[in-house]
Amino acid sequence: MFKKLFTKFNHDIGIDLGTKNTLVNVVDKGIVINEPSVVAINKRTNEILEVGTEAKKMVGKTPGHIEAIKPLIEGVISDFEIAEKMLKYFISKVYKENFSLFNRPRVVIGVPLDLTEVEKKAVEDAALSAGARKVYLVEEAMAAAVGARLPVTEATATMMVDIGGGSTEIAVISLGGVVSWKSLRIAGNEFDANIVDYIREEFNILIGEQLAESIKVKIGSAIALDDPKEMEIRGRDLITGLPKAIVVSDKQIREAIKKTIDKMVEQIKIILETTPPELVSDIYQRGIYLSGGGALLFGLDKAIASEAKIPVKIVEDPLTCVARGAGILISEPELLKKITMTSIGSDK
Repeated sequence: MFKKLFTKFNHDIGIDLGTKNTLVNVVDKGIVINEPSVVAINKRTNEILEVGTEAKKMVGKTPGHIEAIKPLIEGVISDFEIAEKMLKYFISKVYKENFSLFNRPRVVIGVPLDLTEVEKKAVEDAALSAGARKVYLVEEAMAAAVGARLPVTEATATMMVDIGGGSTEIAVISLGGVVSWKSLRIAGNEFDANIVDYIREEFNILIGEQLAESIKVKIGSAIALDDPKEMEIRGRDLITGLPKAIVVSDKQIREAIKKTIDKMVEQIKIILETTPPELVSDIYQRGIYLSGGGALLFGLDKAIASEAKIPVKIVEDPLTCVARGAGILISEPELLKKITMTSIGSDK
């Protein structure tokens, strides 16, 4: 009776702890938080000033004593203390005044496939310190497949390519496990860096990462567009040091990100070559599934399909797929038990 009463007031959560964004999915409520993984801190007082959306607005605009920190790099925690504070902020935001020792949540977190034991422990410890009573780690690609409602426990192959901000997870899944995989440290942020480098090299103009991301979203594409696009951008002229405006085209941005796309496609083909023939046959029939924010790059599915000679499908709402999968897993204990990587903490 008391366990049922406790459960009623305890909302367990699934978290997509991403390099670019953190999403929180609360059981029975859905995704309640989708904010940038950024923390603004006052270095003089060590005080947290802002977290998430408001902190991202400060990136590249802060005075010397304020720093906007991204605690995750390429999908891995690089600053444990800041990551802990960020998680605590998001968890307490979910619970608000109701957060206490008596309703600490169980948490499922999606993590990269190649996480080391030390890195896994960093994620677990950060979540426990932030208020979780039990932490489960699940591969992001697996969580994405569950979020897309694909048959991950059946004896048939599912190939997921989850393209996040800091990493791309390529995995062939069957019978509740990952058969063959590759974790790449190239993803959405790499596209942004490609654009910054291209504009500096071609036009001698320096732009910031937020503008690069905006360019990618507005006119970026992996294939030629039927209706070409252009965009006026402003940056600092590296010769004169003064502000300068130029116009860039979708063709130029496509050229900027081509090498990164080619690397992704090459790794997908390598995984296909190393996958057992029976599973490759399933993939040819069912196709490759794309998830993550990077899947939203226009024409990326067609570019991969053209090179791999296999149909490519973008899952519904790819940006939230991992968080949705984590939420499904926390509410389905038997499924979670089959596919979890590690778990730590108390179920009581």
